[in-house]
Amino acid sequence: MGVTRRIVFPTIRLLVWAVIAIALVKIAFTGADIGTVDTSLKPTGVSVEPTVQVATGDVTNAVTIQATVVADPAVLVKATLAGKVSKLLATDGAVVAVGTPILEIRKETPQEPRVTTNPETGETTTTEVRPKVETVVVQSGVAGTLSLPTLKDQEVAVGDQVATVAPGTLSVTGTLTPDQQYRLVGAPTQASVALNGGPAPFDCTGLRVGAAPQAEGTAPDPGDGSVGTPPSSGTVSCAVPAGVTAFAGLGASVEVTNGSVQGAVVVPISAVQGTVQTGNVWLVGADGTNTKKAVSLGLTDGKVVQVTAGLAKGDSILEFIPVPGGQGLPVDCAVNYDPKVCGG
Repeated sequence: MGVTRRIVFPTIRLLVWAVIAIALVKIAFTGADIGTVDTSLKPTGVSVEPTVQVATGDVTNAVTIQATVVADPAVLVKATLAGKVSKLLATDGAVVAVGTPILEIRKETPQEPRVTTNPETGETTTTEVRPKVETVVVQSGVAGTLSLPTLKDQEVAVGDQVATVAPGTLSVTGTLTPDQQYRLVGAPTQASVALNGGPAPFDCTGLRVGAAPQAEGTAPDPGDGSVGTPPSSGTVSCAVPAGVTAFAGLGASVEVTNGSVQGAVVVPISAVQGTVQTGNVWLVGADGTNTKKAVSLGLTDGKVVQVTAGLAKGDSILEFIPVPGGQGLPVDCAVNYDPKVCGG
């Protein structure tokens, strides 16, 4: 044991220190090997634009509009003669029928005096001539409840409002987005109406589609969707038929079916630039490249659109419209409306 402590351990210690010294000398004069393996990520994927094949299917152009039940406005009764109200033939608040006399207007037109000369004496005589009198009876043009603010002996001019008649009827009216108004071009005169919490859906006749009213002093809606919602473009309304119980202010939905077709060539709305009459699609060739192609469009249900010319079943097209800065990225035209992309 004494030999080990005196000879073996010191020898081992000297060898260890010698190895450390040699290693330090090598590092000092040759440098350490600090080379590393490149483990950085490298892109290996390929960007592929989604495509879709042209197919056939049935298309029903049914547009549903959220609407409200409103009371039909009172109908104006206007004077048809300038003069003085000589008689009131009806009372305020009366229920009148079409053609009910409401009031009489009298007009007096002064006439030149008549002058005569005695041939024997040469004396002239002036005789006053009674004024020319015209009378007209103003009648109600519709049935309803009469409001008569006009007074007897009141002077009126042609076109002055002398009374109003509230018909007591109801209509259903709603606003249209530009997309809906395009889809209702040439719409029928009948729609199906469902009242919120009301009776079963019923047919509403006399359907009218028109431009949205503009308040006085306001500029027309630019239709650029800058407020984040589709702009209002028009109105739709129709009369609630007699016998249907409804109340002004009730919510309703109006469904208008404006054509249908079976076995048509169809493509997704997202693949077409434009949705009415004409549009553009991007046809994908065998080599993967895409080419812009003009097509003719027919009916749409809001999801797919009929292609009447320019494509055939089995053709491959981009599923989404290419947009600047994107590769076939989908565009939500209801939120981010761009006329160049959305076909407006």
